[in-house]
Amino acid sequence: MTATLPLDGIRVIEMSHMVMGPACGMILVQLGAEVIKVEPPTGDKTRDLRGMGTSFFPLFNRGKKSVTLDLKDENDLKTLHKLIGTADVFLENFRDQTLEKQGLDASSLQKSNPNLIIAGHKGFLSGPYEARPALDEVVQMMSGLAMMTGSKDKPLRVGSSANDIMGGMFGVISIIAALWEREKTGKGKNIRIGLFENALFMVAQHMVQFDLTGVPSTPMPERTHAWPVYDIFDTSDGEKVFIGVVTEGHWNIFCKSFDLPELMENEDLKTATDRIEARSWTIPLIREKLAPFTATELLEKLEALALPFARINAPEDLFDDPHVLRPGGLVTSRHPDGGTFRSPVLPIELDGQHLGEDLDVPLLGADNDEILGELDKVGNSA
Repeated sequence: MTATLPLDGIRVIEMSHMVMGPACGMILVQLGAEVIKVEPPTGDKTRDLRGMGTSFFPLFNRGKKSVTLDLKDENDLKTLHKLIGTADVFLENFRDQTLEKQGLDASSLQKSNPNLIIAGHKGFLSGPYEARPALDEVVQMMSGLAMMTGSKDKPLRVGSSANDIMGGMFGVISIIAALWEREKTGKGKNIRIGLFENALFMVAQHMVQFDLTGVPSTPMPERTHAWPVYDIFDTSDGEKVFIGVVTEGHWNIFCKSFDLPELMENEDLKTATDRIEARSWTIPLIREKLAPFTATELLEKLEALALPFARINAPEDLFDDPHVLRPGGLVTSRHPDGGTFRSPVLPIELDGQHLGEDLDVPLLGADNDEILGELDKVGNSA
């Protein structure tokens, strides 16, 4: 890890739960910020999730400091306001009305902390829906993303908390931009990030396509292919491999290497458009040619040819992937129960260095003495 990270010296007070806000804080931690997570005395409710929610708290809260405050208690609420006064960023994902009752809304905080950057992770940006609650699955259904992934009759959500994580990323982008602006103006910024608008951003290409052509969007499983070969093929040992043949060079290499002269020499297949229109008979022929290969044989050959390909994996399969297992590809964190878990590094490198090592999951209230004791010292000296 680099000796000094870009956000070293930046203090973030995070009052958020579930995935969107915590993902933002987790990325900020890996970029070097001190992130102090404020939890109720009983702990963030995602600490105890099980099933598909088991990973939420440990994954998205690594490396943070934990402070417990009961915001129904007047003294604890005052303590939180003092703590925010020491911060560069206040990160939250609560309902606007709840924050107003506690004096934690942006307008109130900016009066007492004009240089504070406030990053509110919400269901919707300002507008008719701004007071609605939202979840990742809700906005995927609303935005058409679920329809594009499945179909109109059987919409399917994307198989991860994609919008929540993307919302956290937009939070980070906005915070870094506001920190840069503050260097010039000395003033903070009120940032609002919308979960629904993240989903809109992801389907914008389909919205624009319709606006330009008037042709309704086609769900991905029913789409008209834009490439001669862009398909999943079965191998002799029961595996599945995706292959993409999208350029003229790809086509020539593929046909030569897999002994398909009848495709390469066919006068009716001279252009990419010809090949796309002929998929009804070329793809079955290619399937027949590839069927004798084992997955390992096929993958090795495709890699040697520098053609786009992928084994069809489950997430757990990635723990055996040589690229994921490269030095620095995974980081290990300690869980409060004493166990450990591995997770992928942040998907960037800084001067060739990966980020995210030595970030453990905090025990509930583990940093009360350090952080709140620091506030007491400041108050006493004043």
